[in-house]
Amino acid sequence: MKLGGFILLVLVFAGASWLWFQRQADQTATTNPVALKIFCAAGIKSPVEAVAAAYQNELGVRAELQYGGTASLLSSIRVAGGGDLFVAADDAAIVESRKLGLIREVLPLVTQTPVIAVIKGNPKGIRTLDDLLRADVKFALANPESASVGRISKRILKDRWESFSGKAAVMKPTVMEIATDVKIGSVDAAIVWDSAVAQFPELEAVTVPELAASPENASIAVLAGSTNPTAALRFARYLTSPEKGGPIFSARGFKPARGDQWAEKPRFVIYSGGVNRPAIQQTLQEFADREGVDLTTVFNGCGVLCASMKAMSQTPGNQLPDVYYACDVCFVPPVAEMFPEAIVLTEADIVLAVNKGNPRNIRSIADLAQPNLKVGICNAEQATLGFMTKAMLKQAGLLPAVMKNVCSQVPTADLLVNQLRTGSLDAAIVYEINARPAAEFIDTISIPASAGAKAVQPFAVAAKTPYPLLAHRLLDCLKSNRARFEEAGFRWRDDPTIPSKDIVLPDYLKNANNND
Repeated sequence: MKLGGFILLVLVFAGASWLWFQRQADQTATTNPVALKIFCAAGIKSPVEAVAAAYQNELGVRAELQYGGTASLLSSIRVAGGGDLFVAADDAAIVESRKLGLIREVLPLVTQTPVIAVIKGNPKGIRTLDDLLRADVKFALANPESASVGRISKRILKDRWESFSGKAAVMKPTVMEIATDVKIGSVDAAIVWDSAVAQFPELEAVTVPELAASPENASIAVLAGSTNPTAALRFARYLTSPEKGGPIFSARGFKPARGDQWAEKPRFVIYSGGVNRPAIQQTLQEFADREGVDLTTVFNGCGVLCASMKAMSQTPGNQLPDVYYACDVCFVPPVAEMFPEAIVLTEADIVLAVNKGNPRNIRSIADLAQPNLKVGICNAEQATLGFMTKAMLKQAGLLPAVMKNVCSQVPTADLLVNQLRTGSLDAAIVYEINARPAAEFIDTISIPASAGAKAVQPFAVAAKTPYPLLAHRLLDCLKSNRARFEEAGFRWRDDPTIPSKDIVLPDYLKNANNND
């Protein structure tokens, strides 16, 4: 090889190596950023700072904290953008941030209640809000344009706000500043969060009914503009977990909300009926990637899933699913103790599927009893659809006649569609969703809804999951991808939450397994 060619080869190799290392470095920076930028309400500075230090010591990720009044921080985020997380001191700030499209996931952090802060012993005898208006009392307020407690104070005082703001000796941008004013004696009292009083040993809280009736939730939210959402969510889980952030907040007088059990990479398990797969599979992968969780999804017939869960529950140490997403509500009652609530997200039609052109001229479920027909159905013990098919046929008085033609019983309907395509079956009872992707090869015939040909899909979170917040973020993620359900053939419902024990099945389903 000539010298020039050798040099060129070396340069090409060096360039390729540099690009590879640069790409690896970029990927590492994305998944393990050097620092997270956090906008934090001033009143929550002390515990967040302590948790951030512990987090850096344990996981090597630094938090760059910017403090201020919640409203001021919100303005900064809105104008300047950037950042990964926003710790807001009140619910209204979260609502406004979401309305403006500034945040994504929200994790509850602590509950705070406004009180009147006074110096220990309450030397001025302040017992009511009206006492603040006495001539011998100097008090401070937080500015409602910048601080959450100021905004809440103005909301509570309503038309009395002008009197109080006019009498206030001082109005400052953060709750900690006016609490400090009480501590150093600049004022006799201030309306602050109860958690702020707990951070000053020199102060005590005076609780009054008007303020006590307005507790607020402080939360941490992932900013929509974060370039490190997975790392941001990991810190948020750490901050809110009962093993990590929780004790630090409690030690400083805060009342932590219930957080998920801490795990750097949670193992999260979903059991789902097979009909849901076309609508949720992509969303689940995106959710797992964003959250940084080890997600396992088991798709099968709901009868199989319920039997598995019951068996697993008898043996300590088994990891039961964190979420159960059934094909129909009729398979929630068997595991109602494990999944005490359900939310019906969608509904799907049950149809007759036949070979293209319908050569056997099948028009109704009664036609499935015609001689020499090869029929496929789902297994009634293994699958929701099989159970509902059995109930429909029994209600119509067709069960014995149709079962004579049944030559295939399977746990999920997509298998029946495959058998139709290969010519193994003349007809099958499936979900319309199963048949839709094979429309080139098979036709479908509607079954009247009055015959029971409609399934509704409930989403349920396990009572004992260590990750209830993660499970509800998954629910939010599914809801935000409604279009994927509708594209797959589901009709959207998103019903209110119902207790699983209150689910009442129609009579035809109740009688499916009776021997009458």
